[in-house]
Amino acid sequence: MTDFLRLAEEIAREAGEMLLAKRPTMSREIETKSSPTDVVTALDKASEALIRERITAARPGDRILGEEQGEAPGESDVRWIVDPIDGTVNFLYGLPDWAVSIAVEVAGEVVAGVVNVPARGEVYTAARGEGAWLGGERLHCNTGVPLPQALIGTGFGYAKARREVQGEVVAKVLPRVRDIRRGGSCAIDICSVAAGRLDGYYERGVNKWDFAAAALVATESGARIGGLHGRPIGPEFALCAAPGLFEELHDLLASLDPLRGA
Repeated sequence: MTDFLRLAEEIAREAGEMLLAKRPTMSREIETKSSPTDVVTALDKASEALIRERITAARPGDRILGEEQGEAPGESDVRWIVDPIDGTVNFLYGLPDWAVSIAVEVAGEVVAGVVNVPARGEVYTAARGEGAWLGGERLHCNTGVPLPQALIGTGFGYAKARREVQGEVVAKVLPRVRDIRRGGSCAIDICSVAAGRLDGYYERGVNKWDFAAAALVATESGARIGGLHGRPIGPEFALCAAPGLFEELHDLLASLDPLRGA
């Protein structure tokens, strides 16, 4: 796991440095994907290409799943899960909360994860059973926080119908918690729970590459992560908080039927 983590961190740092250097000249080369608000830049593609090249050079038999190019087959039971820029809209607008996320999965279990936030100079790392770290500081999520005193992060989808439901849900959550934050990066939001910068986080519609590395950081910090009604975290729903708050937030959200509609 140490070797996996070291390689993932090296590659995530290199991709982050490239993105910082080239963003002013290339970030306006954009396309859209699922909707007019779901953007992808030339640098999303360049970052993923760089990451894939580095992984393949170091470990040619491994599989790679990336947001922009899908899954590349391999012969080993190792799969790399890559988000070349999580928080592309932030990146496009020059906001700091975007990240390069790389996770390493062995036989279906994520064993190492790196979330590099280049604009902030912060790199979150975790290895299975070895803790979560931000730089040289070991991370521990906030514990003992009741729902009315919890700072909660969330995000919104790209489709209009889904956004309407998410707006209705957050309007019901807001009076029940300390406050709401919308940062714009699933990976950073989950890592923020690990670092105690948020008490909890929820979102509908996130993908494996968005949360794979960050989920390991969170669980290694002591947080619980999952979906609704005992299901695992996935595109249907993502929920993260310390035990206790997790259950309180889950029950509130479940009562609001956040999965209704599209």
